[in-house]
Amino acid sequence: MSRIITGLCLSTLLFAGTVAAKETPPFKIEDREPEAATGLVAKQGVSAKDFMVAAANPYASEAGFNILKQGGSAVDAAIAVQLVLTLVEPQSSGIGGGAFILHWDKSKALLTTFDGRETAPEKASQEMFLDASGKPVRWIDAVVGGRSVGVPGVLKAFKKAHQQYGKLPWEVLFTDAIKLAEEGFVVSPRLEKLVTMQYNPGISKLPEISGYFFPNNQPVKAGTVLKNPKLAAVYRSLAKEGIKPFYQGWIAKKIVDAVQKSPIAPGRLSLSDMKNYQAKQLPAVCGPYRSYKVCGMGPPSSGGISVVQILGQLESFNLSQYQPGDLQAVHLFTQSSRLAFADRDRFLADSAFVDVPVEGLIDRRYLARRAKLIKAGQDMGKAQAGDPVGALALADDQAIERPSTSHVSIVDKDGNGISMTTSVEMAFGSAVMVEGFILNNQLTDFSLAPKINGEWVANRLEPFKRPRSSMAPMMVFNSDGSLKLVVGSPGGSRIINYVAQTILGVLDWQLNPQQAINLPHVTNRNKVTTLEKGTSIAQLKPALEAKGHQVSVRDLNSGIHAIEVKKAGLLGGADPRREGKVLGQ
Repeated sequence: MSRIITGLCLSTLLFAGTVAAKETPPFKIEDREPEAATGLVAKQGVSAKDFMVAAANPYASEAGFNILKQGGSAVDAAIAVQLVLTLVEPQSSGIGGGAFILHWDKSKALLTTFDGRETAPEKASQEMFLDASGKPVRWIDAVVGGRSVGVPGVLKAFKKAHQQYGKLPWEVLFTDAIKLAEEGFVVSPRLEKLVTMQYNPGISKLPEISGYFFPNNQPVKAGTVLKNPKLAAVYRSLAKEGIKPFYQGWIAKKIVDAVQKSPIAPGRLSLSDMKNYQAKQLPAVCGPYRSYKVCGMGPPSSGGISVVQILGQLESFNLSQYQPGDLQAVHLFTQSSRLAFADRDRFLADSAFVDVPVEGLIDRRYLARRAKLIKAGQDMGKAQAGDPVGALALADDQAIERPSTSHVSIVDKDGNGISMTTSVEMAFGSAVMVEGFILNNQLTDFSLAPKINGEWVANRLEPFKRPRSSMAPMMVFNSDGSLKLVVGSPGGSRIINYVAQTILGVLDWQLNPQQAINLPHVTNRNKVTTLEKGTSIAQLKPALEAKGHQVSVRDLNSGIHAIEVKKAGLLGGADPRREGKVLGQ
């Protein structure tokens, strides 16, 4: 079936409600969601027989669908999707940022990952984000301008993946993006809202980006057509010459010049940094969950390990005896999340710079011991990091991650899969715009303070280092080794909870992907228990408080995209909290 929508409406799902209007200030900067939903439109699952793509914007989904329809691979489609997202969803991801990519080669039964995470410049220093007194500058002040820009990695990762798994010619992948950039795309309500909010103050202060998003000094309006001829020229160059212009040619020079001459907080990125950047291809990190195998990215992502930990600790409990929104199920989930975040904040960073005890953190015996700390009737309070084999004594990280990210799930006609989470970090990144695309602010994903209470932080800023991330592109495999689920989400450090909850919905509660995505959210990052505002799960606040939880009720604006592989075909879901779309045939 081509693009036939099937499944249950959100309103018919158990425990699912509607999200109320966006909460109003005051916010704490570390708690505010810049992309909070203004209302939840029910979405239904999509079924297909041959191939499927789920992405964060209809234009991007259409580009991926077109590539798959031409016989392109999952990698081909992912590249086409990202090129269009750079144009139509610039606040979340783009070629000026980075990505983590899982790839499943069905014919070889081989899972591999591509690390296109940004790196710190050679001249970066641990004092870059400290003020004259040696204290970290305000996070929002660290974000805007060239100082926060890391070397963009997504195109290098794409090139490496395409060389191995691409089927269509490189230049073909740019066709839809070039046409949209030249002829224009219709501005979405979400893009208008985020521009108007000016959550990132840089978009009205830096001239290049301000001129683009505020024509005639007015924010772009939903429904109007926005063209980007500069980005079209970049894409024509990359389509014809490959990625060399971006890393060694005229585009690289434009990037470096914009960073070093930024009117706000000039940065230290150099042409040498651009030329020498390398994407990495690494094995996935996998752990068992019941009869399944759950796999994700290794360091510098904390997402894969943390999701595996949450699930592994919950193996000690029979979650299937509960309904998804049951009080006890919610309590157990928050407690397991507390434990995982305690380990994350202590141990996880770029493993090229820090000895990360990966095997110790996901060891089944270690997780079983950690699970014994969970009390059925009482919130444990702030959890302490454990003592996995291979761990070093370090200080807890206090880095802030923003939810302006995007996730893409794809399965092609040969059964190959892509789970890709991609980001420029903050909404609109550093606000440094170059030739029609936005540069990331990923250096603020490092701990701005290199030491806390005299102890080194694992995720401190160092030259050439990759900042820790919570991005969690994941895949789940059946007991026979076959692919079952492709899933991921944006959402800052809450990504870990969003993805883990969706996996539990499919594996323990036998929901289809759309039903699992639609479930009301609960998160706990070893702080407060947060319940999704305007949903039935918010009604658990008094009962959780009776168990000792400190509870917050607020919008939880995920952007989950998932595809489940069934014997009869594919089932896909897109998050009703954003404007994503699933297309398949």
